[in-house]
Amino acid sequence: MAATTFEMDGSIMEGGGQILRVSAALSCIQGASIKINNVRAGRSTPGLRPQHLSGLELVRDLCAGQLEGGEVGSTEVTLTTGKIKGGDYTADTKTAGSVVLLMQVSLPCVLFADSPSVLCLKGGTNAEMAPQIDYTLTVFKPMVERFGVHFDCDLKMRGYYPKGGGEIIVKTNPVKQLTPVTLTERGTITKIYGRAFVAGVLPHKLAKDMSAAAVRYIRKEIKDLYINIQAVREKKDESFGNGNGIILIAESSTGCVFAASALGKKGVYADKVGCEAAEMLLRNTRHNGCVDEYMQDQMIIFMALANGTSRIRTGPLTLHTQTAIHIAEQLTKAKFTVTKAEDQDSNEDTHIIECQGIGMTNFVIPTLQGGGWEGEGRNKRSDMGE
Repeated sequence: MAATTFEMDGSIMEGGGQILRVSAALSCIQGASIKINNVRAGRSTPGLRPQHLSGLELVRDLCAGQLEGGEVGSTEVTLTTGKIKGGDYTADTKTAGSVVLLMQVSLPCVLFADSPSVLCLKGGTNAEMAPQIDYTLTVFKPMVERFGVHFDCDLKMRGYYPKGGGEIIVKTNPVKQLTPVTLTERGTITKIYGRAFVAGVLPHKLAKDMSAAAVRYIRKEIKDLYINIQAVREKKDESFGNGNGIILIAESSTGCVFAASALGKKGVYADKVGCEAAEMLLRNTRHNGCVDEYMQDQMIIFMALANGTSRIRTGPLTLHTQTAIHIAEQLTKAKFTVTKAEDQDSNEDTHIIECQGIGMTNFVIPTLQGGGWEGEGRNKRSDMGE
């Protein structure tokens, strides 16, 4: 059982579920318990929702820990951690809560388990306020593989609001170290492609309209690049419920990957959905950063855990990223600096995030002194996949 309990204010900065996910994952990896107050105080419906509770329960199970305050609506939770064990685990939001957010909180943990892990995650695969599963497969996966993170993600069933019903299987092996990453050369955009989809009873025309609108919008700014956005109907045996949406992906000459997405809503024209995603993609390619605004904050935990200095070129710093940096510095000895990029390809919105990671094989469990973590007087953990 962890000797120290750190307290985190869940209302700070972004004030949402990200604080729970990053705090729980880092606490689990480091074998230190955490108490989170004012859970999701920045949201219209504060406290744990089924999705957040499922994620915390999954982390608890991964490390044979204990969870206090683990109920929907709770605004205060305490996670007591133990040794991370590999094996087969299932988490089910029983709603359209995002399976991708379940993966966000659990993947960093199982990287440092004592054996391989298989995660069966159930809920929504294409949900609002969360990355679509397509984003995870096309952007998140290749980006985190740069750190030495390797996982397989098998999409068994797509699930949509409001019932969910989606399922993914994530398989991973433990690592000894994460490799620091340098991503500072964006290069030129060489390819834009994507996928507009409908599922259930919705007409295929919606997918075609979203695709066509997105192409028209991008063409106003990028005229000489081939754009391929497929309009597809999901197979009935591979999707649950009704849904429609679009994801657009751009690749650069140096291997950077960017994406943007939008989901259809009742009463919203398909053209508008396509244009929304197109504008988002263009916004994320104008600043000459190497990651988009949604990948930006997801890189932070891996930068903090890597063995050495990582440098990543980004656009404007999002509040999610600032929050993730704050939590990582509070819960580890990782040190971040953010500076304006100053080169011929930069503009006022271009930044460099640099992090001196903690390097897990040399990790020392911190103790709480004077409101922060100090790494004195503790023995090195032997269960970090060394």
